[in-house]
Formats: sequence, C-alpha cells, structure tokens
Amino acid sequence: MNPEVKAFFHEPTFTVSYVAFDPVSKRAVIIDSVLDFDIKSGRTATTAADDIIKFVNEAGLTVDWILETHVHADHLTAAPYLQQKLGGVIGIGQAVGVVQSEFKKIFNFGPEMDTDGSQFQRLFQDDEKIPVGGLTLEILATPGHTPACIVYKIGNAVFVGDTMFMPDYGSARCDFPGGDARVLYHSIQRILSLPPETRLFMCHDYAPGGRAYAWETSVAEQRKDNIHLHDGVSEEEFVALREGRDANLEMPALIIPSVQVNMLAGKFPQAEENGVSYLKMPVDLL
Repeated sequence: MNPEVKAFFHEPTFTVSYVAFDPVSKRAVIIDSVLDFDIKSGRTATTAADDIIKFVNEAGLTVDWILETHVHADHLTAAPYLQQKLGGVIGIGQAVGVVQSEFKKIFNFGPEMDTDGSQFQRLFQDDEKIPVGGLTLEILATPGHTPACIVYKIGNAVFVGDTMFMPDYGSARCDFPGGDARVLYHSIQRILSLPPETRLFMCHDYAPGGRAYAWETSVAEQRKDNIHLHDGVSEEEFVALREGRDANLEMPALIIPSVQVNMLAGKFPQAEENGVSYLKMPVDLL
C-alpha cells in the first residue's frame, strides 16, 4: 500500500514538512516539522505547526509518529508541541548520539547532557520496519550530511531529508561536524538504487533561477538530471565538487539555536530563576 502525502512549505526556512497517512486506517506520521523562530527577537510561534494540526484534525487522522530525518541546522523542530496536541512518538536515527557528542563540545554543555539519544522516545535502526496502519515505515540510514541522517520509506514514497534536493539544486552540504562527502555519495546511491518510479520528497527547496517551489521528484528524474549526482558521476568527481562547494558556504542563519534545540528532541534549555530559557552563542568557534 502507498500513503497519501500532504506537504507544508515553510518559506522563511525553505523547509517542507509532511503528513503521510494510510487512507484506510487514517494512521499517520509527521515528518520534519517546523517551529517558527525569529532570530532577531528570540521569539517562537506555532503558526506552521498549527497548520499541520488543523489538517490532521480535519482529515480525522491519528498520529502514531513524529519523525525527524536528522538534527536540522536550518529550522527548529515543533515535535514537542505537536506531540502535546496530537500524541505520537518522537523518533530519529540511532546515530543521533554521535551528533550530540560533537555539538556538546561546541556548546560546552555539562555532564547533565546525555549523548545517548535518550531525549528522543525512539531511536531507529537501519532497515527497521514499523507498521503504520496498513502501511510499513522502513528506515534507511543515509549518513553524510550528518552521521545520523536517515530516510523514511513508506510504500512508493521516500522522505529524503537533506541528503539531496530537487535535480536542479543537487545535494546536501557535508561540512558540519561528522559530515563526509564520500559517505554521502554512497548514501545517495542507496536511494537512487530504488525503483525508478519511486517518489522522492525533499525536505527543502530554494527555487533556483526563480522557478516555482517544488519538493517532489522521482528516482528516475534524479538519476537523469541531478546536477551533482546524475548517472555517470563518479565518487571522486562528486567528492571534489561537494568539498569545493562546501568550502565557500556560509553557516545557516539558524544553526546556533536549531542544533541546540533539535539535538534535544525540540526541548529548550531549562528556564532560569527568572522563568526565561536561554540559548548559547559560541564566539569565534564555528
């Protein structure tokens, strides 16, 4: 069986969140949600998440899982808020502890921060299969952008996270701690080995050249047209291209707040005695 898929595009962060569901049982998963965050003021809002909640309620869905493809560096997750409103279990790939260990050092968090992924309610193993109503949720480990990236496959729909983008935008950067362009090449080959008609759903789109935003493509289209990884591009060619591009990229605008929150399953630091939660800003480090 194949899922029905509803996409929610968050233009401020160019992020696409998804609700994928079994049309018969109405069991659903939410993938890569967004919490609105204003970097200038530090204020949060739930506008994007509330759109998802409205859709879930109007469609009569039951949310089983709230899923992250990886620890995002470009937006904050709304997973705890969605769980409060809709239920469901928050899950991510089992290698998230590697990412936590790297960024624990960067943010100089103390021994009170565990780096075993225990902040999440479920850590998925590669090749694990989980029922969602009459559907099967399959886990594919796809490290490279980060060590903990995973892809969710549900029937003919694959949610690729940041491993790759639409064919005219290419692939994900690999210069974050633990990233590796060579590893990403092999992860993407794993995705491109799926049947040609497999539907691929992107986590981001930046509308290069001013085209309309788009976030769905196919294995066949990627193998034919992806500007970084079409058929015939060798591993060495890709690594040279990817590392060359990464050397000149700026940090994402929200990487500092995003990683601090997302690696803790969307939880902000405990409020201080004045009732306010504070995020750290490393100076001259990144």
